[in-house]
Parts: sequence; structure tokens; C-alpha cells
Amino acid sequence: MQRILVVEDDFDIQELLQNFLQEAGYNITVANDGVEALSVFADDQFDLILLDVMLPKIDGFSVCELIRKQSQIPIIMLTALSGEEEQIRGLDLQVDDYITKPFSMPVLVRKIAAVLRRTSHQQEDQHCTISYQNLILDLDSYTAAVNGNTYELTQREFEVLRELLANQGRVMTRQNLLDKLWRYDFYGDERVVDTHIKNLRKKLGIEFIRTIRGVGYKIDKEN
Repeated sequence: MQRILVVEDDFDIQELLQNFLQEAGYNITVANDGVEALSVFADDQFDLILLDVMLPKIDGFSVCELIRKQSQIPIIMLTALSGEEEQIRGLDLQVDDYITKPFSMPVLVRKIAAVLRRTSHQQEDQHCTISYQNLILDLDSYTAAVNGNTYELTQREFEVLRELLANQGRVMTRQNLLDKLWRYDFYGDERVVDTHIKNLRKKLGIEFIRTIRGVGYKIDKEN
């Protein structure tokens, strides 16, 4: 079942979207403001984002800009701002569609299906994996296979592992990883990286992620 993140602060519209899209066969997660949207997106995997523009805390344009720095996930903007300037700004941020309120739910569902079909074909054409020892990392499905067994990873776990594999032989400090993967302002503890490494080791049973004490982590170049 394809997963959609709905970012909308109007609870009536949020409920309407959730109910209608669930009936259309989608798995729906909701976020009430821009900060919550970024947090939910960082910790989970989605196939598409429905993003309102006028949000509390961080507006939809800023949310889109931050997400686009790390992901090409399909984004459809929902907004009451129908001016040409706002639409151009959305398109400049590489949104996949821009829908103004009020909108038809049946039309929205068809637009979502069209965007997902288009991006699905693009992903099939760009299918790619990274292999290391007994691990295969699928860059399209965000899954990891070890000795033929497939494991689901959170988006952040996957990206940490991908970054280490892309920099084999190089020590990646915790700050390196935070700067590359968390990108938007991060005010938490650097030990969040340690938690993701711990989870990866436990889930996958791998031993090739080396801890460089007091510095960060490293994967040796494969011979």
C-alpha cells in the first residue's frame, strides 16, 4: 500500500483528505505544521507528500525547499494562494503539481495516481544498488538485504548507511553525517547518529561499520 504524508493545519480538511484517500487505498500519515512534517518525514518512508503552503511554524514553501535538498519524493502542493507568483515559486521548488483550494477530491485522487505512476516509471529506469560484502542496498526501495534476507530501514537509517558506503575508507564524523543528512537546522544531540548506527547493527547483524572512538564511523574499502 502506497504511503502519503498529508501536511495540513486545518483539521476539517485534514480529516476529509485522510478519510477520502484511505478509501482510495492509500496509507495516510498526517502532520499539523511544518516542523512536525519535517520530523515525520525524517523518521519514516513515504511515496508522496500532500503539502499545504500556509502552515504554522514553517511554511510549506520552506518545508518543500528543505525536503528537496535531500529527496526527490513527489510533492503536491495544496493551497489557497492561487496567484501566479506563488505557483511559479512552487514550480521552481520542483513540486510535481500545484492545486488550489477549493478542489475536487476525485480530481485530486486522479492527480495523485498520475504523479505516482510517473515517478514509479522514473524510478524503474534509474534502479540502482550498492553492494558491500554480504549486503545489498537498494537505493529505490530503501531496503537492505543481508545474505538474501531483506530488511526494512527507516529513511534516516538507510541514508546513514548509504553515506558510509559512499565514503568507504574515510572516517565520517558525527557532524559530517548531521550536516549531510539532517541538513535543516538541527538542535539535538550528536548522539542521535550513534542511535542510528546501533539500530543498523542490530537490524542487519553487520560488523563492518567501525567505530572510530571520539571521532565517528568508518567502513573500510572493500578489497
